[in-house]
Amino acid sequence: QVQLVESGGGLVQAGGSLRLSCALSGSTLRTYDMGWFRQAPGKEREFAAAISGRGGATFYSDSAKGRFTISRDNAKTTVYLQMNSLKPEDTAIYYCAASTYSIYSPDYWGQGTQVSVSS
Repeated sequence: QVQLVESGGGLVQAGGSLRLSCALSGSTLRTYDMGWFRQAPGKEREFAAAISGRGGATFYSDSAKGRFTISRDNAKTTVYLQMNSLKPEDTAIYYCAASTYSIYSPDYWGQGTQVSVSS
């Protein structure tokens, strides 16, 4: 049974940084393309960043580009999202996702971790 567990969320002031982690268990990390999505209050879940299982190519939303960095450590079966220059509009629940085909249709989701950015 594949499980994804996020950690690293919290409260930070605008301009600050956080690093989210997503630990995968029950399978091999390189099997999956991995991604981070977020859902702000009253809004739909949206894509933030992704990293391919083969080759490690990365993809970012326009809002994440230049501020967020996704990375993976296959040995530790963990994916990271380094978030810098955080803005109040980054406040959301951040979800980790794993996919064997398209990151926009994940096979697995984590439970989410709250990120709150104060102005």
